[in-house]
Amino acid sequence: MMEQEWRERIDTLLSEFLLQDDLQQLALDTGMLLRCPLLVLDDTFHVRAHFLPPSFSDEVFRNAVRCGEITYEAGALISKSAALSSGSADYIKLVDSVYPRRFAPLISAGVRLGYLICVDTDGHLRGIPEDVWQMVDRVLAKQLFVETSRQDKPFETAQDILMHLLDGGFPSAPYFWLQAAGTYLADLHPSAFALIDLTAYHNLYLGKRHLKDEVNTRFPDSHSFVYRGDVFLFLHGDGDKSAFSEVVEEFQLKVVISEGLGDLFSLPALYRTAHEALELMRDERFHSGNICTVAQLRTPLLLKNLERRGDLISQDVQRLAAHDRERDTQYCETLYRYLTCSRSLKKTCDALFTHRNTVLYRIRRMQEEFRLPLDEPSAHADLLLSVSLVLFRQKGPDFFLCAAEGTDPSEDEE
Repeated sequence: MMEQEWRERIDTLLSEFLLQDDLQQLALDTGMLLRCPLLVLDDTFHVRAHFLPPSFSDEVFRNAVRCGEITYEAGALISKSAALSSGSADYIKLVDSVYPRRFAPLISAGVRLGYLICVDTDGHLRGIPEDVWQMVDRVLAKQLFVETSRQDKPFETAQDILMHLLDGGFPSAPYFWLQAAGTYLADLHPSAFALIDLTAYHNLYLGKRHLKDEVNTRFPDSHSFVYRGDVFLFLHGDGDKSAFSEVVEEFQLKVVISEGLGDLFSLPALYRTAHEALELMRDERFHSGNICTVAQLRTPLLLKNLERRGDLISQDVQRLAAHDRERDTQYCETLYRYLTCSRSLKKTCDALFTHRNTVLYRIRRMQEEFRLPLDEPSAHADLLLSVSLVLFRQKGPDFFLCAAEGTDPSEDEE
């Protein structure tokens, strides 16, 4: 197609955008302009508009239109794409389809609102000029922004209400419960919720078994959905928590389980902490398993937020850390264990897997040479915070999980 013809088609699309206020109609116009089937997704991977030519036959595409959402597998590919994460388009091949697809983020006012997925049925999409793609992406993003921003838009489903709650959109509990009345939320009493990291997702049976089907089968009444790139699902008791082991192993997932959920209206605060915990599990220094609870990660989470605050580390502990680096000693870890073991010599020795005389020697040197006030209880909190920050920087979050379990041996040295 000649450049002039593309210009004329783009002008037509812009005119349609200015004359109407309908995302679905705009998707139809865009599909005919580009001559390809397409999906417009929101940021939860739900289909907001589509163009499906009558002659096009692709089961993956038709399932997305019929179900109103793409699969978790396709969502995982989006989450893993470096190009999409950086704001650029990416061509991705799905295992279950013979057609490659162009995925592009739809961004308006600096906010990622969703994605445009165009199916390349005959290889012509790569030949479309980049400025045409930019205009198409921009127009659809703007219309998606308009529809998303409407204040008078009614909630269509309980999931819409939940996502609005997670976004912090309800000013008060009574207003939330008013909206939830008449939906399953009114009678929902989960014990907790879980977040599944799709960026770690890998299915050994890709194309044969789907994650969403497994989640819905193993966790009935979980009401799972994708929120901000992760799978969110409700849990109902300890049985649900233990059931994650097989799913995590089969699909190579990372899962974090929230604190206890007493009231649905408290969900936003608990979600923020759980999301931070999942981010911690994505840290390249994290190797302490693929299923964790927020309670297990509370200490490393706190230290992660303080990691850059080296100014909070006392000068005495800084000198101790410098000695460890220069002499390859373990005074900081000894100090940490000594304080967390309530200054019990036996428990400290057991935690360090170190002889009693060695530990006594280190404690004496910390008091005499480094002048640490170990006999002053009022100084213990400051010392523990300081040495914890040092150890988090040196060893990462794993150290504190192992420390809590008492499974982190140390070698004897002086």
